[in-house]
Amino acid sequence: MTTPGNAEHGLRLTPFHGLRYVPERVGSLAAVTSPPYDVVVRPDGVDYLESADPHNIVRLILPQAGTPAARNEQAARTLSDWLAEGVLSADPQPALYVYEQRRAGLLQRGIIGALALSAAEDGIVLPHEDVMPDVVTDRAGLMRATSANLEPLLLTYRGDGPGAGADAVVEATAAREPLLSTVTEDGFRHSLWAVTDPAELAVVTSDLAHRQALIADGHHRWATYLRLQEEHGSPTPWDFGLVLLVDTVRYPLQVRAIHRMLRRLPLSEALAKAEGSFRIRPVEGPLPLALEALADASERGNAFLLTGDGTFHLVTDPDPALIERTVRRDRPEAWRRLDATVLHASLLDALWQVPDAPDHIAYIHDAAATVAMAERHGGTAVLLHPVREEVVRDLARQGVTMPRKSTSFGPKPATGLVLRSLG
Repeated sequence: MTTPGNAEHGLRLTPFHGLRYVPERVGSLAAVTSPPYDVVVRPDGVDYLESADPHNIVRLILPQAGTPAARNEQAARTLSDWLAEGVLSADPQPALYVYEQRRAGLLQRGIIGALALSAAEDGIVLPHEDVMPDVVTDRAGLMRATSANLEPLLLTYRGDGPGAGADAVVEATAAREPLLSTVTEDGFRHSLWAVTDPAELAVVTSDLAHRQALIADGHHRWATYLRLQEEHGSPTPWDFGLVLLVDTVRYPLQVRAIHRMLRRLPLSEALAKAEGSFRIRPVEGPLPLALEALADASERGNAFLLTGDGTFHLVTDPDPALIERTVRRDRPEAWRRLDATVLHASLLDALWQVPDAPDHIAYIHDAAATVAMAERHGGTAVLLHPVREEVVRDLARQGVTMPRKSTSFGPKPATGLVLRSLG
């Protein structure tokens, strides 16, 4: 995507002194990494990561304490201790970082840098999802306390193809010896290179100056960046935020759904309340087979897979009168027909009357984990089919945001490979 205005109003990605783990001070680089904070949704996930290594990054991104203030103070103290002990150390030269994720059949490369937040203006960075204010407040408290960007956002842009502009720098850099390389337990090999050559940095700067970017993952952190920039005024290091930029012409991302687990709504009640407004029919399990039925139904219109007691039910064909009554009309038709739109407006709000609050709804990226949690709590798992990337991008270009937690782009960058200090 190129910007509609002149080159001075495009993306500005600047080098920074990357804060990285010192390999000799930790068990292994893989043992100190974590998925992004919003993927580590369960306490047992946090406990598992904390036990992997006493210096796992989860102690910074999801500190465990009784109150938000105590959690933030704990993260700040932990970061300060690790710096003083030499567990983390800043690279001597400011750099952009080429980052690669590789697994059988999948390769993704991009550039990590500090993005000027002025890109929020004039439609240069395109959000596609709404955010939850309480999550932004939580992330802002953590960033404020630590004075650090602890994990990069995932942004995508459309380059000019292989060998052109920034892509040429990315590919040439990836042919060199990396700063680090590690394999995490999900089978991904993560590699990182520093780009410090002025000529190569100039190529990247010139190319990105003409680009727009879509926020693929990290809307809450992006909103947090903007809030903290406003708090600190300008010019300060808070005018920039840590991002990973991926050219999806060269490396298309995968798009997955984010599922809902309704903590206080039993499956039988959910089905009863939807009866008459949707078509409901049982489908055969196990879960992979039921998800195939969901994918097939999604090609014909709105479709949801409900489970929670070992049985699976397809919920499809909403009553048009219900849609007209519950879905706002001041949005494009493509937005009004999104599964997430219909789910939140027609089912969660109108029929089920479930508040969009953490003690009522859990947002989970993995379908099997969503089902297991629903069965454990006697709730309802609502499984969705992914939205196509072109639908997301088209709506974002129109300035229309999707319901929050509508999509999950990936693979997501591992947290803990490179941090950015604002101190």
